[in-house]
Amino acid sequence: MGSTGMDVDFDVVIVGGGPVGLMLASELGLQPGRVLVLERLAEPSGQSRALGLHSRTVEVLDQRGLLPRFSEGAPVWPKGHFAGMRLLDLSKLNGRHTYALMVPQSRTEAILEERARELNVEIRRGHRLTELENGADAVVATVTGPDGDEYRIRSRYLVGCDGGSSLVRKLAGIDFPGTASNIDAMLADVHLDQVPDGPHLARCKGGVFGTVPLGGDLYRVVSVEFRPPTAHRDDPVELEELAASVKRVTDQELQMRDPVWLSRFGDATRQAAQYRKGRVMLAGDAAHVHFPAGGQGLNTGIQDVVNLGWKLAAVVNGGPDDLLDTYHSERHPVGARVCFNTQAQLALMDPRPEIGPLRELFGTLMEFDEVNRYLAEMITALDVRYPTQPASDHPLAGTRVPEWSIVVDGQSTTTMKLLHSGRGVLVDLTDGPAVARTAAPWLDRLDLVSGSPCTSDLPAAFLLRPDGHVAWLAESPDTDPADLREALRAWFGPAPVRSLPAAAS
Repeated sequence: MGSTGMDVDFDVVIVGGGPVGLMLASELGLQPGRVLVLERLAEPSGQSRALGLHSRTVEVLDQRGLLPRFSEGAPVWPKGHFAGMRLLDLSKLNGRHTYALMVPQSRTEAILEERARELNVEIRRGHRLTELENGADAVVATVTGPDGDEYRIRSRYLVGCDGGSSLVRKLAGIDFPGTASNIDAMLADVHLDQVPDGPHLARCKGGVFGTVPLGGDLYRVVSVEFRPPTAHRDDPVELEELAASVKRVTDQELQMRDPVWLSRFGDATRQAAQYRKGRVMLAGDAAHVHFPAGGQGLNTGIQDVVNLGWKLAAVVNGGPDDLLDTYHSERHPVGARVCFNTQAQLALMDPRPEIGPLRELFGTLMEFDEVNRYLAEMITALDVRYPTQPASDHPLAGTRVPEWSIVVDGQSTTTMKLLHSGRGVLVDLTDGPAVARTAAPWLDRLDLVSGSPCTSDLPAAFLLRPDGHVAWLAESPDTDPADLREALRAWFGPAPVRSLPAAAS
């Protein structure tokens, strides 16, 4: 990243080497710079944990050219659920990736770590953050290495991707308001002697029970009891304890053996009061925790850092610091809605008899196409729309860009491919000089692509942020360039001041 004159060891330090931290590292690695990931675990856990990548996450992976690594051999689910009612038809959504891609978290981490290392991001495993100073000019992190030695790192910015119990959040003094867990829930990846039919999530008399096939006779088993937790979330789970919970929930004996992984979870719902405090930012579970309904946690975290990464890279390269404030203003409402919808889903899964009529009515409403689409777009995050500068009421302004096809220099390409570099893209289909002339001062910070549309429904020109959201568009070739200049200034900084030639003496 660009030279700043600041005496630092790294431009950005990322605390946490899970999927969110590694995705941020991969985003930052697309630009020149000094990026460090600190991960307290000496080796990857290998645990499957989160299992599904939703449509919007699949899209952002496609935007970076990473999707083939994830999709090879991964099952595709064209259906989703809300509160265990498997009625969401993802195939009817707008886009090419209208499905959930079933990739265990361990594989997601492995792919993203490989990608980050390809981009020369330094990853230190077995290194644990212990203290930080969020200064006016730099963040100073105190770190303990695997041999117990303590050292300090200075960085321009630090991002906490270190989970729901985030030490970064605590050390930065960022409030984490919300509610504690009120359920007793366990899950495990185990081998089953009796194989259930397909993915299954059921509201039972004693709670909620679910299974997800992981290959062969290995299944994810979930048991949720609507009672206060009987153990701390970090306490180990014994297979017999899970079996007893399943029996109480379903009134059935489930023959489980050879567990690969067991864990507890709950419905604690909390969100960081601020995603940015000075030079410290939060992403993923460090910024928001909730009941894992619909598998939204990992997906929301990855989308957090795709929003943050390009902004952080731009600021480190000399862009205006207040660009980072848009990270909170754009992503905090998204996280709040995820917390809201997971609470609603859990309420609908409550086993009390008086919830039954509400659940039946809600299920009926889900049969309406408009309701089904609304819920499906909410769960998959396909409906996320950010404010534009200047404000625009065009239906596509601020939304994710469709996968449009255009012809450039005689070759067909798509908007997804144009975003592989992680830079902003201005697409000019006007066959005139006005757009290029207006954008000329910013061409060190974004790509200008001139071509012709493959279909007649494309705008005459459009500006894409590096995260794939439409920042500006014009339907007509003779549009006023003032709006384009304002959008370029807002997202890519002021135009450089060009010095005038010295007057002749």
